[in-house]
Amino acid sequence: MKKLKRFDQINVIPFIDIMLVLLVMVLTTATFIKQGIIPVNLPSAQQKEQQKELEERTIHITKEGTLFLDKAQVSLAELKLKLGGLSPDQTVVLRSDKEATFQQFVSVMDILKELNHEQLYIVTKED
Repeated sequence: MKKLKRFDQINVIPFIDIMLVLLVMVLTTATFIKQGIIPVNLPSAQQKEQQKELEERTIHITKEGTLFLDKAQVSLAELKLKLGGLSPDQTVVLRSDKEATFQQFVSVMDILKELNHEQLYIVTKED
């Protein structure tokens, strides 16, 4: 008859493996949270240049094809003239009725492209 071996010790190697995996996960997560934050001691200046906040301009195209710039009715020529005075970084929001003629939409897009406006948002409704 074989004698059973008595276990006097606990095998801790699997426990250490699990703890190392958890440590790696915590350190990786902490790196992602901390990433991008670089401590810099900024110099001081006497004068501050305040950056002018540009408010967005809204263009509406109604079902009948009427154009509005910030609630004021305009023609295509007036729209081009008013948008020409804006910075190309100015945000422009376009709200077009779904039943408006596509030609009005394309005409507005042509004006914005000609004036090199890059900040354009077209508003749609989620079904």
